[in-house]
Amino acid sequence: MTDAGRQAPQRRIGDRLVIASHNAGKVREIGALMAPYGISVVSAAELGLDEPAETEDSFGGNARIKAHAAAAATGLPALSDDSGIMVDALHGAPGVYTADWAETPNGRDFPMAMTKVWTLLDEKNAKEPRTAHFCCTLCVAWPDGADMLFEGRASGRLVWPMRGDLGFGFDPIFLPDGETQTFGEMDPARKHAISHRADAFAKLKAGLLD
Repeated sequence: MTDAGRQAPQRRIGDRLVIASHNAGKVREIGALMAPYGISVVSAAELGLDEPAETEDSFGGNARIKAHAAAAATGLPALSDDSGIMVDALHGAPGVYTADWAETPNGRDFPMAMTKVWTLLDEKNAKEPRTAHFCCTLCVAWPDGADMLFEGRASGRLVWPMRGDLGFGFDPIFLPDGETQTFGEMDPARKHAISHRADAFAKLKAGLLD
């Protein structure tokens, strides 16, 4: 949370919110989380906003860039998400560069990125369980420059081969602790209840919605 955020503990989101993302999967998840609170959401992509360069080396830093850019462009509160998967045997990689690992000249290829991660683990003879964590930082920014950060995590292990096509990103190889299905196999409602984004959203809810 910034100093401005600390000085404004009574802030609320209001009834209209910009989701500062061009990732359709993230927009769906965040929209589903916001729906029960009567908050109307619109994505940065729907508004034709440019994607700002994510130049920070932390989830929080990149989340702030995106939320502040959307809030400044629209005059509305904006919610951004920066998230990724951290693999313990790879010293936390890909981390904030999760999406970069999937980049190709023709767009993002997450099956390629997942194969790359598993191949690196094989090359390192990484022991099972190959533990990993999905991390998420949500940033709510207001047009006056204030913001608040909320961090969430989901722990589990990586499995191979890929399983399921219901999620996005690295979901098909991530098996959450205590579960028998990967995020890619899991009913979206179940995933929304236990994901890193849900963990971060629970903290946002306590801070801004309750």
